[in-house]
Amino acid sequence: MLKKIHLRAVALAVTGALLTPAAFAADKAPIRVGFLTIKSGALAAGGKQMEEAINLFMKERNNTIAGRKVELFVADTSGQPAVTKTKTQELVEKDKVQVIIGPLAAFEAIAVDDYIKKVGVPVISPSAGAEDLTQRKPNPWFVRGVGSSAQPSHALGEYAAKDLKYKRIAIIADDFAFGHEIAAGFQRTFEENGGKVVQKLWTPLNVADYGTYIGQIKPNVDAVFAAFAGGNGVKFVKQYSEYGLKGKIPLLGAMTTVDEGILPFMGDDALGVISTGWYSANLNNAANAKFVKDFNATYKKDPGYYSMGAYGAALMLEQALKDVKGNIEDKNAFMAALRAVQLPNDPRGKVTLDALGNPIMDIYIRKVEKKDGKLSNVVIKTYPAVSQFWTYKAKDFLANPVYSRDYPPANNLEN
Repeated sequence: MLKKIHLRAVALAVTGALLTPAAFAADKAPIRVGFLTIKSGALAAGGKQMEEAINLFMKERNNTIAGRKVELFVADTSGQPAVTKTKTQELVEKDKVQVIIGPLAAFEAIAVDDYIKKVGVPVISPSAGAEDLTQRKPNPWFVRGVGSSAQPSHALGEYAAKDLKYKRIAIIADDFAFGHEIAAGFQRTFEENGGKVVQKLWTPLNVADYGTYIGQIKPNVDAVFAAFAGGNGVKFVKQYSEYGLKGKIPLLGAMTTVDEGILPFMGDDALGVISTGWYSANLNNAANAKFVKDFNATYKKDPGYYSMGAYGAALMLEQALKDVKGNIEDKNAFMAALRAVQLPNDPRGKVTLDALGNPIMDIYIRKVEKKDGKLSNVVIKTYPAVSQFWTYKAKDFLANPVYSRDYPPANNLEN
């Protein structure tokens, strides 16, 4: 009799072990993750870096998160809003993905916003900074793995006026939503701190040559603020030097203008450029040291905006999946976990999300220097725990129009 009781207890123990969350998750089908990137056109350089980062992330984890295998479905949007919408529909309706990381560009994220709301598929943005997606028109199925477009440039606008003592600045930027919003955030804080934006130049995203625009830059400005995405920063910085402005008019940049992913192609023309962002490959913390080491070992280059954005989005996905014990099938519980994600040891530093799904994180002022024989964005100042609303009250910020080509109004432009 005692022997039978003992055997029954062993059987129950084995059964219990088989029903642990890890075992339960392992028995389920692989989690299906969609990944929207760009493989051609002006933004292809960023798309490549995003894909490199997500592949590194999955390789490090043997394609397994929270005890479940993960299948990655990669789609090329070509940087076209209509194609982005088609590819998103294919991922959801054909490939049956349960979560999407992407797309890259702000105008792409805006293009698929209504569809995402309609089908209710969780989306983690690894790059697109479109302001209103986490401001006046929040999407309950959308969270951002990176800052909003203007989040870093708020800091640089203040820094340019208060620390660098600049009074007159010309802005040149890509003529699309990301460029508009970056420039607007910079203009707002720069002018609120006593400076004047006296010129704005908008360049087509696929412009072949910046010479015409560089030739228009006013010679009596204290500095130029340049906001470019993808590989456009390389062309602009090199031509800025070729036209003789380097050394004459200091150059300030958005995070993507002198991104680590493209710095090696700029040569010494980029030296001295001061920029702003939520990441630098030179950040001194253990998580970043490992990330940079692994990225260097795999791709022979430093990670930057697009690679850190995709890797950070994957870290958010991982944490949310762990919090629901791998049960992504409970879509509402998973989305709630995603919105509550906290990453105390992200390579960027501590990252949390606000109530609208946008990260609160440190913003860094960086200067391009040569370090260990290569160009690097060296941090020269840190603004801690910056929100998308800068120092403004959220209610007051949201009462204004969304940042755009025309808002805030440029009241100090000179002919």
